[in-house]
Amino acid sequence: MLLLLLSPCHNRALFTWNGSVRPSSTVSPTYTLSDFDFDLPAHLIAQQPAPQRSASRLLDARHSPPVDRIFRELPDLLQGGDLLVMNDTRVLKARLFGEKPTGGKLELLVERVLGGNQVAAHMRVSKKPEIGTTVALHSAAGQADGLCATLLGRWPDADGPLFRFVLSNNTGDDPFTLMERHGHMPLPPYIERQQQGDNADAAQDAERYQTVFAKAPGAVAAPTAALHFDEAVLAQLQARGVRSAYVTLHVGAGTFQPVKTENLAEHRMHSEWYQVPPETQQAIADCKARGGRVVAVGTTTVRSLESWAATGQAQGDTQIFITPGFAFQQVDLLVTNFHLPKSSLMMLVSAFAGYEHIRALYRHAIAQEYRFFSYGDAMLLAARPGPQAKLAT
Repeated sequence: MLLLLLSPCHNRALFTWNGSVRPSSTVSPTYTLSDFDFDLPAHLIAQQPAPQRSASRLLDARHSPPVDRIFRELPDLLQGGDLLVMNDTRVLKARLFGEKPTGGKLELLVERVLGGNQVAAHMRVSKKPEIGTTVALHSAAGQADGLCATLLGRWPDADGPLFRFVLSNNTGDDPFTLMERHGHMPLPPYIERQQQGDNADAAQDAERYQTVFAKAPGAVAAPTAALHFDEAVLAQLQARGVRSAYVTLHVGAGTFQPVKTENLAEHRMHSEWYQVPPETQQAIADCKARGGRVVAVGTTTVRSLESWAATGQAQGDTQIFITPGFAFQQVDLLVTNFHLPKSSLMMLVSAFAGYEHIRALYRHAIAQEYRFFSYGDAMLLAARPGPQAKLAT
């Protein structure tokens, strides 16, 4: 359903950033998709989490040259009065397996829970069933309760990319209950497990592909920068006088999909639901009033805060697409993982910290064999003022 295409140069030791880098003659430079491509040795894609959450590495990239650290050092890098804003979304066990009435195998990845026991889902199947078809879904061991799904059509409209189903069982449980009982963690496509099908997720993933403060169910991917936090780090931050606040953004499967249009203006961003609660809005205002810094944990938090700032809407769907030249209004520092080539997240961090700075950081991270992507290491970035111009080569 989701595919990461790696460079054939898996064994390359040197980082390369593909694509032309043209001089900019305007205030807001024009970037193309090729500017955000790079080759990554396959062995740097983290397949397992670090032994302890805060034992992962942290590239302190607030200045140049960057400093190699361990994530548990983060509290020492922040100041009393700073505000740490985190995404409290909870990952659903959103993968469901089953068979059509004809016997053909089927896999669903639930993207969003709708009303009336309905869900919007990706569907992987050799031949799509007709509208009205009910498919039998696999139940967890010892939990046979007649779990099934009935196809109602596409979503959000007749030409939508997702499919609308009714999830049901013999006892009328709601979709959240059914997924928690029978579903599997929706690990990213680049994390490989020896088991396949119904056993594709390892036992540890149920815990480690979830943040320690996960609260609001609805995501199909973890806010991965927040996976590094454990109770000890959170306690140290509090003792240092760093305040905490939360947003909710239900991460969708589109976060793994690379941008496909060379002209970035032609890209259609996936939609995700977010909320910036009143108490977080007040915490940000108080932070700015006392001269503190807003520290966003993860790109999902950035997207939530900047969507609110740009629209004035504290809740709803966002399709915000942040590329170099974007004027950030809320975030001063960013904790983030290392992202996929040609992804919208690569563009976001380049907009935040500067295109050339990010290019140098990824070169450093590969040379020092940092671990990449969801279970990988993190970096701490500072916002660069003003639009980021491209340099001539």
